[in-house]
Amino acid sequence: MSTATLALTDSATMLRRNLKRMLRYPSMTVLLIGMPIVFLLLFVYVFGGTLGAGLGDPSGGRAEYVDYVTPAIILMAIASAVQGTSVSVAMDMTEGVVDRFRTMAIARVSVLTGHVVGSVIQAVLAVTAVIGVALLIGFRPSADLGDWFALAGVLVLMSFALVWLSVALGLASGSVEAASNVGMPLVLLPFLGSGFVPTDSMPTALRWFAEYQPFTPFTETLRGLLMGTPVGANAALALGWGLLIALVGYLWSKKLFNRESTR
Repeated sequence: MSTATLALTDSATMLRRNLKRMLRYPSMTVLLIGMPIVFLLLFVYVFGGTLGAGLGDPSGGRAEYVDYVTPAIILMAIASAVQGTSVSVAMDMTEGVVDRFRTMAIARVSVLTGHVVGSVIQAVLAVTAVIGVALLIGFRPSADLGDWFALAGVLVLMSFALVWLSVALGLASGSVEAASNVGMPLVLLPFLGSGFVPTDSMPTALRWFAEYQPFTPFTETLRGLLMGTPVGANAALALGWGLLIALVGYLWSKKLFNRESTR
């Protein structure tokens, strides 16, 4: 067998390991998927009437706000799901299992690949759950088939990028406890963008940050694809941010993992 084939086989084995871990610790999976759903219900049913009326449409209200806020909750679901990646990676690094893997005849890259692919699958499940609940409470997208395919590509890119960043954060954490908190800013950033309210309603300094942070073009791209509105330059910005975050996360993860291997 070639080196590439062996690496793929080992990566598949590590993927099965991580998927089995998800099944053995369902409480973490339920928490990471359930939290965005709680936020969706909170903002739609508690704040939706007021925030929806402030969107400027005469018919604005809870029904309009669920369409506005769902893209932000989808991104929050991805950020929440991949937060578990940091914890899983930190557990492997601190409990000694990675040292055991290094004594075995397996491809080194497969250890991190298993985490990445497993976390992307978990993120897809979280997004599916959020969209399902959103549809039940009144979300009505107007996307056509092409928009849905484009949407899937954007979501996979965002998941892939944030997973690699979470892997790096898990490797950089000194303990599982630290890893459980280090990814929290990823969950909070959608609040400081255009996800929940338009950026033009914010103070100048906060508006500047909100318009230039990476979650805003992702949110606007998802909103445009779901609701059939123009995406404009946001798609290119989202693509650029996604590739940049993925590259930084991958290189940082590789450096940290190789450094640990030489100790």
